[in-house]
Amino acid sequence: MKAAQVFAGQQTETRIESGLFKATRESLKAYRIPEWYRDAKFGIWAHWGPQSAAEYGDWYARRMYIEGEWQYKHHLQTYGHPSKFGFKDVIQTWKADKFDPDYLVGLYKQAGAKYFVSMGVHHDNFCLWNSKHTRWNSVQMGPKKDIVGLFRKAALNHGLRFGVTEHLWITYKWFSVSHGADKLGEYAGVPYDGADPKYADLYLDCPKIYKDLPWDEEGIPESWKRIWFLRIKDLIDQHQPDFLYSDGSLPFQQWGLDMVTHYYNQNARRHHGKVEGVYTSKRPEDCAVGTCALDVERGVVDDIWPNSWQTDTCIGNWHYQKGATYKSPKIIIDLLVDIVSRNGNLLLNFPLPNNGMLDPEELKILAEITKWMATNGPAIYATRPWKIYGAGPSTQATTATAKFNEKKRKELTAEDVRFTTKGQTLYAFIMGWPQRQAVIAPLATNGKHVAGKVRNVELLGYQGKLHWTQDESGLKVQLPDERPGSHAFAFRIDGLDLR
Repeated sequence: MKAAQVFAGQQTETRIESGLFKATRESLKAYRIPEWYRDAKFGIWAHWGPQSAAEYGDWYARRMYIEGEWQYKHHLQTYGHPSKFGFKDVIQTWKADKFDPDYLVGLYKQAGAKYFVSMGVHHDNFCLWNSKHTRWNSVQMGPKKDIVGLFRKAALNHGLRFGVTEHLWITYKWFSVSHGADKLGEYAGVPYDGADPKYADLYLDCPKIYKDLPWDEEGIPESWKRIWFLRIKDLIDQHQPDFLYSDGSLPFQQWGLDMVTHYYNQNARRHHGKVEGVYTSKRPEDCAVGTCALDVERGVVDDIWPNSWQTDTCIGNWHYQKGATYKSPKIIIDLLVDIVSRNGNLLLNFPLPNNGMLDPEELKILAEITKWMATNGPAIYATRPWKIYGAGPSTQATTATAKFNEKKRKELTAEDVRFTTKGQTLYAFIMGWPQRQAVIAPLATNGKHVAGKVRNVELLGYQGKLHWTQDESGLKVQLPDERPGSHAFAFRIDGLDLR
């Protein structure tokens, strides 16, 4: 093949869709988050891939190559030394033999999810679709199924928006430990299988081993940035997601701008000129004006965010771990209500084991969410924040950073209130069940947030008439003898001027 033909082929591979946006930050400022996403509030994610095969927690493909790590020790005892049985071999043990995407997505829809998200590719460099750019994908290896494609079909079948996640940009550094060797013991100095050039297309060829992983782009070569772009562009082209999550900030300067521009322009072409796609970044500066939606990993912003944003978190570990302790239904539901009151969405991961079927404890948690959503969904979906997100002891506690702050948050109680609105209706959630009455102090007749007087109060899930009063100390609602549920309770309040 002539050099000119090769060059032309390379240009075609990197060509991006033309349309509403140009690949500049200035142009992308005109992007606006679509209404479907603002209304959705709740999505479920399957953070599932070959690292789930070992059923031994997150980042298995990295930590199995770090001598002394708990996952390294497990790997040694279960599979053998990583010089002989490496991650390339773990991939082949991922069977997905009970994987039923239509059944799973059906359960998630019943639980109230409005969008479903499949892992696309994690830091382990293994694509969960039939990638044009690598043999290391789930169609050619492991379960030999197009996981993304099957999940997409199921999501569309159930009327859910479909999303994918990509974690690939940091892989160049993340997987560098696979090129190392033990310093102690009988295998001291014996290279791990990542050093074998036969598998360089999986483990890459990073000359430096990053045991302490810097989460930045320094030292990542242009060649890897191009590979990243081609792989994610292929994911977008093949599966046309409504939602695309990136595990970090918008990466790789112009490569990243080209990717997002291609995604939005292609999405607009499919939706008659209107951008219905959502891209997320974990860097607030990326999302300050247009461009994308903010994602906060395992954390919640301090106040009402001006644009729709998202918490991504998990009921346990990101990748499945046997015996893991899961979040209780109360913690999950409280988190959802708190996030929605601050103009956010919750993307919740239910980790799947090797076989691809939820375990019994996960099914119980999902059933509790399903029951709660059936009653309280009207106070969640298509709502917007009020003037304040809430009141009570929990509003006095703030953290310096939003990300990874969920463990520092105090448990919400009956003294805590969270608000949402829909049209001229105000919803007030009490986050526990008081003994006799609920007192909603911000609705005091002389309060700075209130205009007009309450005309009617209803409790979602309760059919009877409530007795209530409103005065200078707040709205006081006498509670019925029986609770209409087990977790956060929503009052529908009419009569106030919510402007």
